[in-house]
Amino acid sequence: MEARAGTDRPLVLDGREFRSRLIVGTGKYPDFATMNAALIESGAEIVTVALRRVDLSQRGEGSFFASIPAGMTILPNTAACYTAEDAVRTCRLARELGLGPMVKLEVIGDPKTLLPDVAGLLEAAKVLVAEGFVVLPYTNDDPITAKRLEEVGCAAVMPLAAPIGSGLGIRNPHNIRLIIEQAKVPVLVDAGVGTASDAAVAMELGCDGILMNTAIAGAGDPVSMARAMRLAVEAGRLAHLAGRIPRKAYANASSPTSDLIE
Repeated sequence: MEARAGTDRPLVLDGREFRSRLIVGTGKYPDFATMNAALIESGAEIVTVALRRVDLSQRGEGSFFASIPAGMTILPNTAACYTAEDAVRTCRLARELGLGPMVKLEVIGDPKTLLPDVAGLLEAAKVLVAEGFVVLPYTNDDPITAKRLEEVGCAAVMPLAAPIGSGLGIRNPHNIRLIIEQAKVPVLVDAGVGTASDAAVAMELGCDGILMNTAIAGAGDPVSMARAMRLAVEAGRLAHLAGRIPRKAYANASSPTSDLIE
């Protein structure tokens, strides 16, 4: 069994230790001020940036990049890439801009569901790993695909909880658990979380971390939801380490049933 509560090992990515197991995105916020406040409240140390949706030339006061809290690790992602070639090209651009080498790899297979193109994902992952990138791939919740991504050298696997932005929560906890059991790299649930209880469930399953964007940015109060998610991730991880009681079909008295006082 892994480390008990109080002696938990840190999340390690690209040889770096991170205290927070929550990774957050930067899209869909109503304004940069709200984004900044939510990122701070989340306690996250890693923030994803969709390179194809951000004006990378704007770096001055009031710009997107200026609104990211100092000290956060920027994780470039390949959102909106529909081919392996586009994804690889986007990661190379990130490297030219001084970002990386850790990248979140997305190869989208369908614009309606935003589900991953597994063949394209594996193809792009092989190329990027060979070029020295630290690849964190967004994938489906198939244990076989997760194992293949690990075998080609990905630094983590990031199975979806549900389709991107759906807020449906963990749709297939059994498969997520299988991925965790076989993985020798961190498992980070990515996409589909809707509220704090979803985040807690993901962590209770044994995930090493969780990435989310819409659940926070799209909330009625993004800053408060960011805090809720931070606490849920912490609580879920602690509960996982503590070890839940087994499920039983019938009641089990919480106090002794022998030597009762008559």
